[in-house]
Amino acid sequence: MTTGPRLSLLGVAMLAAGAAQAQDVYFSQAYANRQADNPAWAGLVDDYSATLSYRDQFPQLAGSFQTVQLAADWRLPRPGLHHALGILISQDRAGTVGYTRFGATAQYAYHTRLTRTLALSGGAQLGYGRQRVGYDNLTFGDQYSADGTYTGASAESLAGFPPVNYVTVGVGGVLYAEQAWLSVSGQHLNRPDLGFRTQAGLPLRLAVSGGYKLFLQKAAGAGKGEVHEISFTPTLGYTRQGGSQRSEAGAYFLADPVTLGALYRNLSSPDLGTQHVVAVVAGIAFGDLRIGYSYDVGVSQLASDLGGAHEITLTLRAFDRVESAFRRLKRRNYPPPLVLASDSS
Repeated sequence: MTTGPRLSLLGVAMLAAGAAQAQDVYFSQAYANRQADNPAWAGLVDDYSATLSYRDQFPQLAGSFQTVQLAADWRLPRPGLHHALGILISQDRAGTVGYTRFGATAQYAYHTRLTRTLALSGGAQLGYGRQRVGYDNLTFGDQYSADGTYTGASAESLAGFPPVNYVTVGVGGVLYAEQAWLSVSGQHLNRPDLGFRTQAGLPLRLAVSGGYKLFLQKAAGAGKGEVHEISFTPTLGYTRQGGSQRSEAGAYFLADPVTLGALYRNLSSPDLGTQHVVAVVAGIAFGDLRIGYSYDVGVSQLASDLGGAHEITLTLRAFDRVESAFRRLKRRNYPPPLVLASDSS
């Protein structure tokens, strides 16, 4: 076998082991991808929304870790706007060997008011996952002649590993007011087995995050239900999964229709030690369409060598602000609307 395939096989073995041992994909645009963090976010910000995300991580490696995710949610109009449904579909791909992981998750959330200004959303989710490793795109030394000419199929055995199927369960809650929120979630409560040859459970993932939006200016626009704002939003987050943990602090500045942000992330694991990453975020809104882009910059040596990450999000969303104001004036038992750092990214 040539050196290239050996390195590819080693890379996929490491990635497969990492997937089996602990690490879910994380997004730098966390609030644009909030359903991946906590099922209680379903239907909480908009009447409905759909977000398509793409993340290309470690681009300096041969065969970077790429993730495509589609998230959608819908707040049911009856009874009482308390119920919401969500769906999350993702595809991860890594390495030239062809490691892939597919996931599909159904979510449900219930929103209720605790006081006139404080509300709670509780959510649960059930997901299906499938991961596999394929060797079809590898070439070996016996497929080439001495002058480098391709000669045909290899005699190497390419049986590989059988696919792994699993089910995962998660729950979460979001305590929120109109300008502030606190999110707590637990994923993989059943610790599903992701091992290819031996049993390897996916550890429980616990996450806590929160933020506060400070309005510097907020005024009604010329259009129906339009609101123009200038705001500053600091955020904090902490995630622990297995022996690894991630803490982060961010700040976002919104001046309709543009959002700019920066995020510092501290990653700690037994295998890689402590890594430091800074992500810069930019977003713009065109009516109900939101476009966001972020780039991770590795501050630590290893994180820098791996090449950071690119991330793009496209969001289509709708929220009836006029109806929301009417509900508040009538003092009905509906939760207040929540505004996030990602409202325009």
